[in-house]
Amino acid sequence: AGEYELRLNDQGVLGLCTGAGIPNATASVMALGMDDRFDLSQAYWLIAGIAGGDPADMSLGSAAWAKFVVDGDLLFEIDAREIPADWPYGIIPLGGTRPAKTAEDIEGGWNIDTVSYALNPGLVDWAYSLTKAVRLPVDEKVVEFREQFTDHNAARLPPKVIIGDTLSSSTYWHGHYLNQWANDWVKLHSGQEGNFTTTNMEDSGTLTALHRLARIGRVDVSRVLVLRTASNFSVPPPGQPATWSATAEYPDRGLSALEAAYSVGSPVVRAILAGWER
Repeated sequence: AGEYELRLNDQGVLGLCTGAGIPNATASVMALGMDDRFDLSQAYWLIAGIAGGDPADMSLGSAAWAKFVVDGDLLFEIDAREIPADWPYGIIPLGGTRPAKTAEDIEGGWNIDTVSYALNPGLVDWAYSLTKAVRLPVDEKVVEFREQFTDHNAARLPPKVIIGDTLSSSTYWHGHYLNQWANDWVKLHSGQEGNFTTTNMEDSGTLTALHRLARIGRVDVSRVLVLRTASNFSVPPPGQPATWSATAEYPDRGLSALEAAYSVGSPVVRAILAGWER
């Protein structure tokens, strides 16, 4: 019932490609979790994929371990041409009346319990400590491309491993105003603890399925890691419009991000296998 075939090696590592978007991810993970051929009650989950990166926090080819996964689809939105002049953007929390930055701004409204998921911070810190010194590949085209981002120092640095949170939405959004919303939204739905660094299209669906499976003892959600690597930036460089940047080809076709996902994710998988008794 999944989107693609499963792949299993003789060490017990199971590979699943969810398919793009929150609906595909939710359905694929739920299908796997309910499959009686597997006992996943003690499995570790490494969710890895490429992402848009906030140039304020990371460069292309960098990797971010998330402590929070926040959904960016469950909201109210007003067309950009009709946003009140004093609003920073046209996105409103469910049950709210205007853009919000703090919990006080949405008191008395209503919420859905799949908007935000906090991961096991101890496990995230362990994965980060294990991989923070990993040297990440970078393509000459990426170096040339990132030099355009003269307004963000982090964007022009060599790629590295960081801790940073991810915003999940099936809508591929782009631009400075929505990037501001993403930063505000992640803070709002993480109790001001989170920091938006990457944007993805699946992870809130994956986490929703895992939490549902945990209700019936089929999954342990304290054993979940989310790793996202930057294939592109979530805003355009100075002098370029968002319309160009949103549809521009990735400078190296995203290969640096793909390599980073493997280079950073695989040491964690190997360590879990080698240290299973612990």
